Amino acid sequence: MDSIIMLFLCLALGVGLQYVKSFPKNPHLTLNQFVIHVSLPALALFYIPKIKLSPELLYPLGIAWVGYLFSFVFFYSIGKRMGWSNKLIGCLTITAGLGNTSFVGFPVIQALYGEEGLKTAIVVDQPGSFVVMATLGVITASLFSKGKAEPKVIAQKILLFPPFVAFLTACTLNALGYDFIPDLQSVFQKLGNTVTPIALLSVGLQLKIDRNSQHWQFLRFGLFFKLILTPLLFFVLYKVILKAEGLAVDVSIMEAAMAPMITGTILSSSYGLKPKLSNMMVGVGIPLSLLTLPIWYYILNWF
Repeated sequence: MDSIIMLFLCLALGVGLQYVKSFPKNPHLTLNQFVIHVSLPALALFYIPKIKLSPELLYPLGIAWVGYLFSFVFFYSIGKRMGWSNKLIGCLTITAGLGNTSFVGFPVIQALYGEEGLKTAIVVDQPGSFVVMATLGVITASLFSKGKAEPKVIAQKILLFPPFVAFLTACTLNALGYDFIPDLQSVFQKLGNTVTPIALLSVGLQLKIDRNSQHWQFLRFGLFFKLILTPLLFFVLYKVILKAEGLAVDVSIMEAAMAPMITGTILSSSYGLKPKLSNMMVGVGIPLSLLTLPIWYYILNWF
């Protein structure tokens, strides 16, 4: 419960700091870079060396990878048909295609399914959502921010993207069966824990809700996709078509129903992909997801 309280408190603090005249201008730019260069790499270095490979990983991994591809096909097809700008298509693809599988997902899953459920949630987040954001997310942002980008440039952006460098390092350690010494693990964990407060402060500092904004129609569209269509896709795929059962499957579907990813929003904003809409997807999506998640939990228990 304390994690949920922190989410709303940090978001509210960010909004409140907009009205402090002595606060520096555009502080979110610095906060975003700290998250990308320090907090996210630390998370990868702490969690990924501890992940144990097994066939059951395919269900949680599918949530992130298949879910993002579904988002791309969905918004690209509809966006081109409706004449949306590339920046709008890119914004919705990233923010609706990446779930908040850790900052909201971890506390919710732990409360509903305990420590065993949390192990599955970590797989959804780290080799799943985290890596999708660092690879497919960066590719999408590069392509749709300018409408055109050379493969060499995109490859450089991915390979030099600090979270991805950390991911490769952590994967190498995992493959070799090694982990960092306990003191370093503790440091990485503490640095990684800064993602939630700093990222939410950044979102709050940029969040401006204008009732007459043209973003509302796209916001409703994006959140309907993220909170309803995405979990419905995996419910049908896993439960109905594949007839899969078990804790890992239920946790995976619940993770698919989470609000948009905070760091995905930062990625979208950093590339100039409709920053106001990106931040509204998180600012409105998080509280709204706390209403839709119990419905999905009830459906999974009933089915």
